[in-house]
Amino acid sequence: MNAPAEHATIARQHLIDPEVCIRCNTCEEMCPINAITHDARNYVVKFDVCKGCLACISPCPTGAIDSWRNVDGTRSYTIEEQLSWDALPDTTEFDNFEATLGALSGEETPPEVQQITDVATAGQGGPALAPWSASHPYVNLYTPTRPLTATVSGNYRLTADDASSDIHHIVLDFGATPFPVLEGQSIGIIPPGTDANGKPHLLRMYSVASPREGERPHHNNLSLTVKRVTEDHDGHPARGIASNYVCDLKKGDKVQVTGPYGSTFLMPNHPGSSLLMICTGTGSAPMRAMTERRRRRMEQKEGGELMLFFGARAPGELPYFGPLKKLPEDFIDINFAFSRVPDEPKRYVQDRIRERADKVFRMLTDDNAFIYICGLKGMEAGVLEAFRDICRAHGTDWEALRPELLAKGRFHVETY
Repeated sequence: MNAPAEHATIARQHLIDPEVCIRCNTCEEMCPINAITHDARNYVVKFDVCKGCLACISPCPTGAIDSWRNVDGTRSYTIEEQLSWDALPDTTEFDNFEATLGALSGEETPPEVQQITDVATAGQGGPALAPWSASHPYVNLYTPTRPLTATVSGNYRLTADDASSDIHHIVLDFGATPFPVLEGQSIGIIPPGTDANGKPHLLRMYSVASPREGERPHHNNLSLTVKRVTEDHDGHPARGIASNYVCDLKKGDKVQVTGPYGSTFLMPNHPGSSLLMICTGTGSAPMRAMTERRRRRMEQKEGGELMLFFGARAPGELPYFGPLKKLPEDFIDINFAFSRVPDEPKRYVQDRIRERADKVFRMLTDDNAFIYICGLKGMEAGVLEAFRDICRAHGTDWEALRPELLAKGRFHVETY
């Protein structure tokens, strides 16, 4: 292949290593869309069919299936070429080009993304590690200077019409261009136009609300949970540029996307791992992604517990309230906290956490349980104080426990 042109369309092509493949047929059986075929010599992947759902990766006994090359989107390796191989082709300038996209180095993280991340994770009490069994995240594949164009395939209001919060579920489709994301990662969206100084708008970050195989299983798409901003933190009228742009998107609209971002707020993959999730409002996005990932794998009976604390003003202001109520109790332990329900006392997530102190403490001290906090910055202090009180009541020091959780990749905070 020739070196990439300055504005070449780079695509990630899924291949199978013929030197490692043992021809067990597992990948072809696992592929849900018949994107894998074979002859008497090789197993190969159809570039124009494969959606990058990764359903074939983990079942492969040798890892031969987990092979990739960057290619010109108009010139992929054909089926005929792949069937003739004795070994994978050498890497090319297209593969080296990945570094310019920032895929291999955090140094390419946009400064506005780093600033937002630093503020969001400050409540952890120190840098966090990803869970030891988390999948490898791809980060910074697309940048503000080289964004990816996505197509809106859905926009649905989640909150009641009379709710004070206008929260939308947005589905973005990436077509044939790979955009691999994991539960807990975020993407950037660049609003069109310029600011008051004539400069392009800065990107805004949104947590992914769908599991790794897509909002619609085995499709190259993802979903976001976005609240329309109409006032600032002091309650004064203020129109959020990005949130209003995203909430007003229509099916078929094109959107400039960057990322993915995030390499530590990830879920564990090993059987028996448990999740303690605490969120408010749109902080539910990564929790929905993780919960849906586990729901889709229920038949595999991997074990582990799910416990969710979810706060909002009222049921009508709670994103995904209806679907959450339908989940079986033996699958997830849900604890709602509503602070503005008429004729009822105000209850916040920290109140519900204290009510479930015994189980919360058990999960805090269980090395197979991983804790995630996401939502408004104002919730953070109350939740941490609840942890502190619960630990004290059980003869444990929270300030001594927290560094241990961080060191083991078990404690993760993203608040805004």
